[in-house]
Amino acid sequence: MPFESEMVLASLTRVRAAEIAAKKIYKGELSGHDIILMHTGIGKVNAAHSATCLIEHFPVKQVINIGVGGAYPASRLGIGDIAVATKEIYGDEGIAGSNGWKGMDEIGIPLVKAGRKKYFNKFRLDKSLKGATAGLVARHSSLVAKSGAFITVSATSGTLGRAGELERRFRAICENMEGAAIAHVCAIYDLPLFEMRGISNIAGVRDKRKWNLGLAADNCQRAVLEMIQRTPC
Repeated sequence: MPFESEMVLASLTRVRAAEIAAKKIYKGELSGHDIILMHTGIGKVNAAHSATCLIEHFPVKQVINIGVGGAYPASRLGIGDIAVATKEIYGDEGIAGSNGWKGMDEIGIPLVKAGRKKYFNKFRLDKSLKGATAGLVARHSSLVAKSGAFITVSATSGTLGRAGELERRFRAICENMEGAAIAHVCAIYDLPLFEMRGISNIAGVRDKRKWNLGLAADNCQRAVLEMIQRTPC
């Protein structure tokens, strides 16, 4: 959403606006890097559509997905902390039966087949920026960062019980509604994906008085801007 990237947009130089499929994009420069910025909107379909539009229309070398997310309780991440994804997992796709939930591997049909690789529910993300970013955030700012698995869901956890169930099933640290869909598209196009989210709430806690979307979005943008500025061209 726009509030999740307004700081990044303000940092770009030589900005030009355009539209693809009725979605506005911004082309600019940041520390010698050519940047294309797009707001995906909420949910898997919007995210996948936006990523596909960018990849099909521009010579994209790497995708960076930023925004806010909910931390799972055992992650010990707090409001405003940074979560960096090591993998993205579809938390809903599969079978919900009398013996519990089973993933796409139970069906036997991969969501993506790219060369010899078969992707069912899990997509590993690019490692080249993950470790460097977690260390960078810890060394050069007051932010707290942790890396781990992210879960992408269609329905966010509305209770601590549901959040705990997903957390234990996938050993994940963060919940969101778009990341796995973008990872899915990047796997199809064989493009590296990096994902970072600011923690706005604890997954399962629906009391919005305990949330802080603004702090989460600002901290995430501060971290990604520093990462880009310190990445060689």
